Amino acid sequence: MASLSIPGIEDPDETGLSAPVCRTVTPEGDVLLLVPGDSAAARAAAHAQDDDLTAVMEITDVAPVSVPHRIRGRAWVAGWLTPVRNDQRAQAAMLLAERHPVGELLGIGEALHPEPAPGLNGRAAWMMLRLEVGEGAVDDLWGAEPVEPDEFAAASPDPLVAHEAELLQHLHSAHGDQVRGLCALLGDRSQVCGLRDRATPVGLDRFGLRVRFTDTEQRSFDARFDFPEPVRDVAELRRAMHTLFEAAAE
Repeated sequence: MASLSIPGIEDPDETGLSAPVCRTVTPEGDVLLLVPGDSAAARAAAHAQDDDLTAVMEITDVAPVSVPHRIRGRAWVAGWLTPVRNDQRAQAAMLLAERHPVGELLGIGEALHPEPAPGLNGRAAWMMLRLEVGEGAVDDLWGAEPVEPDEFAAASPDPLVAHEAELLQHLHSAHGDQVRGLCALLGDRSQVCGLRDRATPVGLDRFGLRVRFTDTEQRSFDARFDFPEPVRDVAELRRAMHTLFEAAAE
């Protein structure tokens, strides 16, 4: 879940916030955003001079499972916002369409006209914006830390992100006892895990599994179980999970 704010820009309906319909990152590390043409961000970018419109995108990481307190972390990316214009539109549209089903919105398949088709009142129905990243930050279970633009550009999408919700549901329904048994790997903290406690997988990525343990009095804490090495696909994930389960059973 992402929102875009522009310092000094207020909108009576959006309070200065615009929620991108979709977003992606270019190979150079810029963030491409698709926003409604009548949004505060689109109007501000259309009237700004190049590179003088600062903006902050906040990304909220929400667990794809039904648990209380689903927010797993937040990230912020700040930089300079400009419209994607002319010959850059086709390439930007293709990058967005590769990761999101937005081809029809962008006119892909119709040779991508240099300017977007007008919507109501003559205003473009959709606008593509480019956020050139100047700085970033992450705040999650492990604390808060800055992210440099070159680190952001070099980061690659997690190979499990498209399947995370399905995999978490599978672990919860088919391997619930084994997931709860991971509490044995927590050392001193394992003493708070009783037989009637619940263990819900709430996060999964190439580096490990995040589990929320909840006792009978509804007190909870999250624990992270790292894999021996990052996994590259679901097949490697299966082996990594078996390694965790076997270690907990010893």
